[in-house]
Amino acid sequence: MSLVMDMNNVFDCKILIVDDEPQLQTMVSEILRREGFTKLITAADCHEAREMFNLEKPDGVILDVCLPDGDGFFLMREFRAVSAVPVLFLSARDEDENRLLGLGLGADDYITKPFLPRELILRLRAVLSRAYFPLVLKQNVKPVFCLGEIEIDLNSGSVTTKKGQLTLTAKEYALLEKLYENRGNIVTGDSLCRAAWGDDLYGYENTLMVHIRRLREKIETQPSAPRYLLTIRGLGYKLTGVDSK
Repeated sequence: MSLVMDMNNVFDCKILIVDDEPQLQTMVSEILRREGFTKLITAADCHEAREMFNLEKPDGVILDVCLPDGDGFFLMREFRAVSAVPVLFLSARDEDENRLLGLGLGADDYITKPFLPRELILRLRAVLSRAYFPLVLKQNVKPVFCLGEIEIDLNSGSVTTKKGQLTLTAKEYALLEKLYENRGNIVTGDSLCRAAWGDDLYGYENTLMVHIRRLREKIETQPSAPRYLLTIRGLGYKLTGVDSK
């Protein structure tokens, strides 16, 4: 593992991507490069991953569970026996027992396929920041707040209800973050569209309404009769009843 003093930020981290699907390897590499990661290594199976891990000494590992010559869970045990390198599982196995098994073995996070590029970046950066830049992470911590009995954590993009935990999509996250920043005040449709799509409302009216409806399904106990994400007819939307933690 690289020494922390050799890295100025998370983008200096060397990432090992282990997956037997060439297209997924390429896609994940492109997502990371677009964000600013330049030190990327790939491996298609356990044997190659062991070689790359010992040779390159990565600062982080993105690891598939199902590999042609072994199991990603077992491979992570091997990594953990010699290093505390952060490991993020990226797997098609989305059952709760597999996710809990991975986390129980010491994985830093577990994402299921298909995934949103923004979600992967947010979670990878959070994992690396916790490991190598805790002071930076503390300075840039996102808010955690409640809407009634529902808790929203903008650090992980998660919504916790009595029934369990939900994950916000990238667009839902952008909309909710904008609404939270202006909580108690009206946010116009144009402002919300610029936050989520980088453009004004024109052409996005129906799309915005759909995403607002889906967001309400996650943060409201009665989405059809919202108490917190209100429509202000002719003006926009407003987030009310925020209880900051």
